[in-house]
Amino acid sequence: MNLKVGLLGGGSWGTTVAALTTKNCDTSIWARNPDVVDDINKNHRNEQYLPGAFLPEALKATYTIEETVRDADVIVMGIPAQSFKQVLKDAKPYIRPWVPIVSLAKGLENGSMMRMTEIIEDVMPGHPAGVLTGPNLAKEIAFGQAAASVIAMVDDSISVALQKVFRSGLFRVYTNQDVIGCELGGALKNIVALATGMGDGAGSGENSRAAIITRGLAELTRLGVAMGGRPETFAGLTGMGDLVATCTSAKSRNRTVGFELGKGRKIDEVIAEMQEVAEGVKTAKVVIRLASKMNIEMPIAKQVYKVLYEDLTVQEAFTGVLRRSVGSEAEPG
Repeated sequence: MNLKVGLLGGGSWGTTVAALTTKNCDTSIWARNPDVVDDINKNHRNEQYLPGAFLPEALKATYTIEETVRDADVIVMGIPAQSFKQVLKDAKPYIRPWVPIVSLAKGLENGSMMRMTEIIEDVMPGHPAGVLTGPNLAKEIAFGQAAASVIAMVDDSISVALQKVFRSGLFRVYTNQDVIGCELGGALKNIVALATGMGDGAGSGENSRAAIITRGLAELTRLGVAMGGRPETFAGLTGMGDLVATCTSAKSRNRTVGFELGKGRKIDEVIAEMQEVAEGVKTAKVVIRLASKMNIEMPIAKQVYKVLYEDLTVQEAFTGVLRRSVGSEAEPG
């Protein structure tokens, strides 16, 4: 393809996606850390975030946002949710008109409670906005293991064209017009992954894990549908698929944070040891506000929030969930 891709963000997932698109298009990637830029250009590696993985020699890393995006036909935002808007604003003067902008982030912005595609539409009106999301553990894909993802955009003709940009070998890419549902599935599942990790860290057992995942799916589906997502989306790759991967893998940052909390550690201590962002920690604040605004019951998310921000212990959180009355499975709780 003759398209040029400019990718902002040199973390594990951003680098992995850049490696995929390089197989189809001329790709440039920007990272904040000059050492990461040098490592990609000189050694064709990103040892800080993807130790042991080889990157395509054709992948070019740049030191400036302008150099990355000025000639790009597709912009990919591999930036965490809380930094997303500012980086996009920094890039705005250099992005050509009407260029599609695709988010890789799985979070919601604090304060505004906006999804990333909403931020794109706000900062860059007129640019097609989409999201690439699904059960995608970066380290597995970087080492060539099979995976499936979804490119979600309102305009299906653009998402079909972008399939050819992202798909590569064992990395299958489907399309979906339900941008709201796909984006919310990716953001909300992180809360359930935190809860699952807490249970695993506390030794609650596999039956408990299965219950948290399935009841968590019911919670995120209720909120997602109330916000405009389609119910069937949450049964697909960006809902149930992403939820299973994130809740069960030791490679999942959100599950890892929950696991450490389940062992009795404090959130500040756990976060201080991490190189990358666990989106669910900040997104939990937004989810509680959205649930209240939409009048949606989310007991698991509520207990996760209390552990993160109200100094509740994991044991007390599980007790709080278990004390709720039990009715029909179709009901909240």
